[in-house]
Amino acid sequence: MAHNGSRRGAYPVLARAGAVLALLALWELLVLAEFWPPVVLPGPGQVWDALLAASDAGNGQGGYAGSTLAERLGVSLRRVGYGTAYGVLVGVALGLVMGLVPPVRAVVEPFVTFLRALPPLAYLSLLVIWFGIDEEPKVYLLVVAAFPPVAVATAAAVTGVNRQYVEAAHALGASRLGVVTTVVLPASAPEILTGVRLAVGVAYSSVVAAETVNGADGIGGMVLNAQRYNQTAVVLLGLVVIGVTGLLIDTAILALQRAVSPWRGRA
Repeated sequence: MAHNGSRRGAYPVLARAGAVLALLALWELLVLAEFWPPVVLPGPGQVWDALLAASDAGNGQGGYAGSTLAERLGVSLRRVGYGTAYGVLVGVALGLVMGLVPPVRAVVEPFVTFLRALPPLAYLSLLVIWFGIDEEPKVYLLVVAAFPPVAVATAAAVTGVNRQYVEAAHALGASRLGVVTTVVLPASAPEILTGVRLAVGVAYSSVVAAETVNGADGIGGMVLNAQRYNQTAVVLLGLVVIGVTGLLIDTAILALQRAVSPWRGRA
């Protein structure tokens, strides 16, 4: 039984590894077929060389344009972390109020939906006018991008909590705050974490837009700088790094979601 379980657990890993290898092989075949010149579609080897160069602080350029890849990634992840953290706090608080107080939800939900429908670039310029071109508009952009999906997910989760659990807690003498902290939030946690997953994805996809304004020290700044000089291998490197780190973050959130609600998907 344990052997069969380990085989089932290894299958998804092998399948994903096979898919990555197949994609790399297809990429290399397209490069060898010379459908496009190398400046348009560099090969995996060129992207690997760009990775080594951008990671080498002693290459005469301090990595890439004065910062190593790890330093740039750290700056972008810090921005995503701050923006998502504040966005989650605002989203959970607002979603709780929306879910617990129907009149508030009727008034606030259209505004949250309005913000959720706006692409980040639509309000980046406004944030720059309000807060300048330093760090603030980038973080505020990610906050505004991150909190709507969390608020919507939290409100939907709270309204879907089984009323029998709430009534039982009241019957046992729990206060309204106690019901929220001991019944509503634990029952809503899986859906809230789904909203957090969406928020992280939106924030990470928005970080490049945020770094178009005085963001040369981030991974998005590297991509934009490489685009100006037709350094396609560096552009692809930046996109791969953003995608891989986003996948790792999403995997961590999924693991947390399974730990919080191990029963989910089994009932």
